[in-house]
Amino acid sequence: MLYYLQYLSDDFPVLNVARYVTFRTAGASITALAIGLLLGPWLIRRLREFQIGQVVRQEGPATHRPKAGTPTMGGVLILTSVVVPTLLWANLSNAFIWIAVLSTSAFGAVGFVDDYLKIVRRTHHGLRPRYKLIWQFLISIVVGLTLLWLADATPPLYNTRLVFPFFKTFIPDLGWLYLAFAALVLVFASNAVNLTDGLDGLAISVFAVAAAAFTALAYVSGHREFAEYLQLTRFSPLTAELTVFCGSLVGASLGFLWWNSYPAEIFMGDIGSLSLGGALGTVAVLIKQEFLLVFVGGVFVIEGLSVIIQVGSFKLTGRRVFRMAPIHHHFELIGWSEPKIITRFIIVAIIFALFSLTTLKLR
Repeated sequence: MLYYLQYLSDDFPVLNVARYVTFRTAGASITALAIGLLLGPWLIRRLREFQIGQVVRQEGPATHRPKAGTPTMGGVLILTSVVVPTLLWANLSNAFIWIAVLSTSAFGAVGFVDDYLKIVRRTHHGLRPRYKLIWQFLISIVVGLTLLWLADATPPLYNTRLVFPFFKTFIPDLGWLYLAFAALVLVFASNAVNLTDGLDGLAISVFAVAAAAFTALAYVSGHREFAEYLQLTRFSPLTAELTVFCGSLVGASLGFLWWNSYPAEIFMGDIGSLSLGGALGTVAVLIKQEFLLVFVGGVFVIEGLSVIIQVGSFKLTGRRVFRMAPIHHHFELIGWSEPKIITRFIIVAIIFALFSLTTLKLR
């Protein structure tokens, strides 16, 4: 809404800053951070009053059992800190903004149902995995169909080409097959963040790094001069506004990390992890950086692959590759302390993010 203050700049010249996406991105980030810091204590108290506490898996590491009862479903705070600043600072006539907000909220709704069932049943089992995947794919297909509709608009506001890092000319157009590809990207991103959410502050801190990288990627992809200089041939006039959404993600992450850092006072739950993963995947698809998501979210990819490898190895050979999956539990069981794992994973996340930004020029 504050975007429209620029139309009053004739009478109040200072309001002209509202037209600049960089100013509004900073405003969205600060607003999201403020919401997280101010509403955090209130939400923690309310969750304790309603006895909405974490149910710890019995087969998990023994060191996690004292965490039972810690307020969970803190993803409500994350979603609020993302959606409110985005609606406040972004251009609401931009289709990409609504796709990002609604996709994130829809994935969060699936997580909410999953968390609710866990609380009611007093078990770590929520939605059955097959039902969770079905809903995730349905949401992803709706997002994909919307993008195909935008690609058929006149003039086109989107395209179904794939851009590979390090390659200038290899840009295949998938056409309708892009629908399946986009769905896989969103579902994998959502579940990868969910699997990473196992230690205090791990998922949200790694996500903050990835969101910061995507803030930069969204800005250069939506800036015509930068896009042409960096040979980002998929330039769309709608892309730049996603910088505001990404800025909200960064601010919301930092605000929640304040309360989720070790030892955590609140957990995000599936409502937080699924929505954040969905947001990351949606932004990657919208700015045509689907393959770069593998580098930006390298830690999430490693966490997801560790589970796939562990399950595949056990089913095929009866042996486990890791002491426990996801891989952060493996490091716990070999003696690393929780803060050490978190710190080292953040360092790795920063390295991945910096590498992803260098690929913009290495084409």
